[in-house]
Amino acid sequence: MSELGAAEELEARLEALAVTPVSEPLPDDAALVVDALLTALETGTVRAAARGPDGRWRAVAWVKRGILLGFRLGKVTEMSPPGPAGTRFFDKDTYPPRALQLADGVRMVPGGSAVRRGAHLARGVVCMPPMYVNVGAWVGEGTMIDSHALVGSCAQIGARVHLSAAAQVGGVLEPINASPVVVEDDAMVGGNCGVYEGTVVRARAVLAAGVVLTRGTPVYDLVRETVHRGSVDAPLEIPEGAVVVPGARAVTATWGAAQGLALQTPVIVKYRDARTDVATALEGWLR
Repeated sequence: MSELGAAEELEARLEALAVTPVSEPLPDDAALVVDALLTALETGTVRAAARGPDGRWRAVAWVKRGILLGFRLGKVTEMSPPGPAGTRFFDKDTYPPRALQLADGVRMVPGGSAVRRGAHLARGVVCMPPMYVNVGAWVGEGTMIDSHALVGSCAQIGARVHLSAAAQVGGVLEPINASPVVVEDDAMVGGNCGVYEGTVVRARAVLAAGVVLTRGTPVYDLVRETVHRGSVDAPLEIPEGAVVVPGARAVTATWGAAQGLALQTPVIVKYRDARTDVATALEGWLR
């Protein structure tokens, strides 16, 4: 709809719809407005999170409200693929799998992957099966999403990122103003990593296999001799170029110490240098 082309007008229409009481029916044009939002998300005209001039990532509340409105508006319908009877699928009709085209420039390798309506995949993205990208997510140019990897709702993945096999980037749809999960440009996320609510992985950082990050996770920086933490008002931030590996710290309480217990904790062991870049340059040969 051309009249909904401007993000400002789309925002105004969605905000007006969002305040409609649940007990009342939505206006007849609600489906068209939600469809316009999902199209804008797919093309990258709007995003569910934005980086401000201060470098801080913030959720775009009206976009997330519009996505939630789509769930309210939708009706559960069958989405099973044609063919012999087998596993059947049922979901809200407002959020079917996105129908990618060859012209989109995305490599979608056969084998059971799915991208939900309202997710942005830039040109050059490679999707290895099976993987999943949820509504509101943004995936930048040249990024690799490996097998069994997840990009959650409204997660923001930069350009030339490698999400290795079974990496999980959590989504944050509710609450509306919750900190987005972000992995910036040229970062590498190792296999079986988990990056969840309230975490920002800055550009060129490397997460070794098995690292798990949440807002409440303390990250010990051996290079700068400090501890990186999130708070109620700020996300956990992994510094640019940091190389993070799984680690452990001893329990110091009397009984725990007597048992020789330790707690899992990520550790920054170095910052990315020429040698690290050579090790990660192999990615270019796979694309």
